[in-house]
Amino acid sequence: MPHSTSTEIAGRIEDLYGAPLADLEAHARDQPPGMLSALLGMHDDLTLAERSIDFHRDRLAQLLHLERQIGGHEVSHLLDGARRLAEAVAVRDAQTKSVLAVLQSLARVPAPAPSPPTPSLPPSAPPRPAESTAHRR
Repeated sequence: MPHSTSTEIAGRIEDLYGAPLADLEAHARDQPPGMLSALLGMHDDLTLAERSIDFHRDRLAQLLHLERQIGGHEVSHLLDGARRLAEAVAVRDAQTKSVLAVLQSLARVPAPAPSPPTPSLPPSAPPRPAESTAHRR
């Protein structure tokens, strides 16, 4: 299930570049690294962090199930899961802050307006031979 943060970021990248994310990813693979590939990488990292949050939250919920006994062995798994969940949340928050700052600094460049047609000049007459200033005899 896509999260609202990564979905929002994907929408802003699509708006900025004027194309669907899948098309932008295909385009970026054929180009040298640049701003688009950096934004797509940040989006991928954000998506991965959101998936990690889901995984670790679900794992903690399994470990804390009401009918389950919690012993010394389970406590270490709970602490590890809580630590990993906190790390995933920190990564998500940092990625969100960074990518939003970059997106805020960018703006879509409008397509250049067609230049007005230049009036064609009538063909010029061939140059006249220079008149001699010498006296004729």
